[in-house]
Amino acid sequence: SSDLGHDLVLTARRTTPMEALATELGAQGATVAVIAADLLKPGAAATLAAELDRRQLAVDVLVNNAGLGAGGPFHESDPARVNAMLQVNVVALTEITRALLPGMVGRGRGRVLFVASTAAFQPGPSMAVYCASKAFVLSFGEAIGYELRGTGVTVTTLCPGPTWTEFTDGANTGKSVLFTGPMANVMSPAEVARQGYRALAAGKRVHVVGLTNKLVAVSGRFSPRMLSLPVTSAILKPGK
Repeated sequence: SSDLGHDLVLTARRTTPMEALATELGAQGATVAVIAADLLKPGAAATLAAELDRRQLAVDVLVNNAGLGAGGPFHESDPARVNAMLQVNVVALTEITRALLPGMVGRGRGRVLFVASTAAFQPGPSMAVYCASKAFVLSFGEAIGYELRGTGVTVTTLCPGPTWTEFTDGANTGKSVLFTGPMANVMSPAEVARQGYRALAAGKRVHVVGLTNKLVAVSGRFSPRMLSLPVTSAILKPGK
């Protein structure tokens, strides 16, 4: 937010919502650049990085928030949707980070935030590709965060649990036990963003949002697969 002294670059497929947000943030004193980018398209991250260079915009804080999901058995999944998930969740995230990180290291300061998920901590039957993509994000974030110690640049991987966003509709997960069950701990995007920003500012390596989600993450990481797979499958199975 502008009270923390950041000017912003907003990037997404649709410019209209971003333009509205830019106006709102501009009223609070932030300078906001809007750049349309469809991270589904191969090479989009390189195009975005080139446009930042063209505008002479040096990025000190990178928030990798774009993500796609899909539910259902993998063998019945839409190959185009699977491709899109890998392109956005894994490839574009890796490419834009690779493009912007050297500048941060060169300047001796920078912050990177990856938005992973509690899904990163265990395999997810019914959301196999999504969970695997988030496991990539978590592993990648922890590794490069360690590489960068002493450079003035930190990498924070944020792992929210269920959160009500447009993603929920796109991934068709809103009716699963994850969102509707007795243990469901669905959070607002604003609260997740607040916690994410605090973790980023503090340079934390990994931050799991919410106590229930921390317990889920720890149990997912250390439970034998013969126990965790049936439980995860039941939680993630698309609702009727």
